[in-house]
Amino acid sequence: MVRPSNSARNVVLLALAGNVLVAITKIVAAAVTGSAAMVSEAVHSVVDTANEGLLLLGYHQSTRRPDIIHPLGYGRELYFWSFIVALMVFALGAGVSIYQGIQHIVSPEPIEHVLVNYVVLALSFCCEAPSWLASKRKLDASRGEMGYWEAIHRSKDPPTFVVLFEDSAALIGIFIAAAGIYLSERLAMPVLDGVASLLIGLVLAGVAIVLARESKSLLIGERAAPHVMNDAVHLARSQRGVTNAEGTITVQLAPDQIVVALSVEFDEELTARGIEDTVEHIEDRIQAACPEIVTLFIKPQTHERFAAWKLKHFGN
Repeated sequence: MVRPSNSARNVVLLALAGNVLVAITKIVAAAVTGSAAMVSEAVHSVVDTANEGLLLLGYHQSTRRPDIIHPLGYGRELYFWSFIVALMVFALGAGVSIYQGIQHIVSPEPIEHVLVNYVVLALSFCCEAPSWLASKRKLDASRGEMGYWEAIHRSKDPPTFVVLFEDSAALIGIFIAAAGIYLSERLAMPVLDGVASLLIGLVLAGVAIVLARESKSLLIGERAAPHVMNDAVHLARSQRGVTNAEGTITVQLAPDQIVVALSVEFDEELTARGIEDTVEHIEDRIQAACPEIVTLFIKPQTHERFAAWKLKHFGN
């Protein structure tokens, strides 16, 4: 079983460490000052801390070996827990922040010990920024010529962009909270503290919707990157005894776990034993060149039968 890359796991660990420290300081500040924006920020950090724990659980579960009940392994555990993270951001992070905002807009109260809030927000920024930079660098290393949105949409490793989105929302939330607290005190309008909390909730809701959409697509079953199929087909075609090879299906099970099915037309002079040996050589070559392909299916099939199958299932 292929293991997740240490760099991806390290990004989540760094985010977890930062969020634990941030959550503790924000909880203390919220209790001391009574700021609605700070309460929202505290809830946000607690949810983020739990989310990183769930992502690490997903990484661990996804590496379990296949068994008789799950013959293709447990790779999609990572995608399942990534989807749960999106639900938690929406239900807990956004929900509590919006509730706090509305409550403080309806019944505004002045903030006490304002300086404490500023100190905590500054410390929070210092803790969140390194995690944000690490997740951004991880995405930059994999996106190549693609833009950020395209890279996120094509990514097969949700924790990388989940951490980036969470940290981006956290940094935006820090600025919103600071602005709300400052304006609330400066203008003597406590209601603005509630408005800041409401805005933080809306930011989290937007992030949650994007994360849920991307995680859901992977959980249902996305194809692997096109180059995976192209490489597999090229290696199969170059194998002695193969007349033609064409790709049928790829399915991404986890960031480093892919299922591939190939349609292969063999030389008519091959015996059954010869076909069996050729299939074994194809499997060895493909899995040596592409270790992320953990399961490979090869179907003996002529080009005409493959074309008919493709037309029936995909319409082209």
